[in-house]
Amino acid sequence: MSAEPPRYRRLADELSALIQAGALRPGDRLPSVRQTQASRGCSAATVFQAYHLLEARGLIRAAERSGYFVAPAAAPVATPAHEPQPVAVSEMVFQLLGTGGHEIHTPLGSAFPSPTLFPFARLRSAMIAGSRRLVPEELTQQLPGGHEGLRRQIALRYLRLGMSIAPDEIVLTDGALEGLNLSLQLLTRPGDAVLIESPCFYAALQALERLGLRAIEVPTQAASGADLDAMARLIERHAPAACWLMTSFQNPLGSLMPVEKKRALVALLERHGIPLIEDDVYAELQHHGLPPLPAKAYATQGGVLHAGSFAKTLAPGWRVGWVAAGRFAPALQRAKLSQSLSGSWPAQAAIAHYLEGGDYERHLRALRRALAAQQRTLRAAVLRHFPAGTRVTQPEGGYFLWVELPAAHDSLSLQRAALQEGISLAPGPLFCAQGRFLNCLRLNAGQPWTPTLAAAVARLGELIRSQTAASAPYPPAPMQAR
Repeated sequence: MSAEPPRYRRLADELSALIQAGALRPGDRLPSVRQTQASRGCSAATVFQAYHLLEARGLIRAAERSGYFVAPAAAPVATPAHEPQPVAVSEMVFQLLGTGGHEIHTPLGSAFPSPTLFPFARLRSAMIAGSRRLVPEELTQQLPGGHEGLRRQIALRYLRLGMSIAPDEIVLTDGALEGLNLSLQLLTRPGDAVLIESPCFYAALQALERLGLRAIEVPTQAASGADLDAMARLIERHAPAACWLMTSFQNPLGSLMPVEKKRALVALLERHGIPLIEDDVYAELQHHGLPPLPAKAYATQGGVLHAGSFAKTLAPGWRVGWVAAGRFAPALQRAKLSQSLSGSWPAQAAIAHYLEGGDYERHLRALRRALAAQQRTLRAAVLRHFPAGTRVTQPEGGYFLWVELPAAHDSLSLQRAALQEGISLAPGPLFCAQGRFLNCLRLNAGQPWTPTLAAAVARLGELIRSQTAASAPYPPAPMQAR
């Protein structure tokens, strides 16, 4: 049995469903905190938390002395192509994520938080202690799944969420990305079609390209993730072989799929026999409350391959990830053995030792506070310095912001101009098989706020205002108006 989400989140999800169903319409006033407290039999704090959560999702807004109202309707969703698309993005990714020989002092295009946020001194000690405990025979006996002690620690972390995952179901990989790629390779054959979000993490597009697969792009909103009605129609039409999604704090939008929507997603895919590859590397970086349950928590047929990693939460560069692969675990173990045999045994042993010591939760609490504060500060600076009409997501976790500029702006030319000044960013076309979202960009809020970063954001605003692009030939991004 999976743990129930906190009461405020259940209340927020109920109201979110009413808004999305049209029962509550833009401009409607929500019941007051006092009315909701009385009707639900809950505390005022629970109601406030739920309403603040809905605000963060962009679904409601507060009016001073008037209460809470349903926000204006979301911007139109950019409509992906109706047919599965071949993918060719790798060259663009290599070009746009490179520095072009420029020295970068502000890595707003990075995919990682600042190294200053991680306990490397403690990890070095754990590496020494873990190495001392290594038994030579373990290096070969435990190869199929990886270090047994670490798999047991990961299983215990699932148990904290109320999920029963056996250590034998967990396959350790060289970072989550290897696990995701191996999972995709296991489930597909060249020419197959795969459901992905739009926009989505560019590494998913690269994986499809490498394996000769076609992308079925599902419209995705910053408030609640992939559009399941659109997904259902696409499944009926194209019979995809697999689905690759981020259901919690999605990269690049930061969207968090509500609990009932995760249940519905799993039910839809199970009904059609479609395996889900769930990329969940940001799940423990929630800004408030408990980590959200993954879609895997609602699976009944073992068809969800849940990928996680310590790269974003503890040890970037150590390349230690895993997949809880359900019924596919034996096949994934064989795929791992045939591709790279084993991950770094000392790194796995060191992380296992660190987790056993009990410091991880303390570290995560500090990391979450830092990322939440940095994200708020960066968002405020973007809204202050970027042109009128700019829209910025307000995620409940992770450390990315998705920025939609007014339609006349071009994030590709902005990226080139910013590189000249030592500022990196990730332009919108990176995140789409069709190169859309030209007027959008992803910013990394994982860097501590400094005068250098503040000056860089102000300079980006100046560069944006100086753009002379006549128009953007692509639809706007899937955002909530903010």
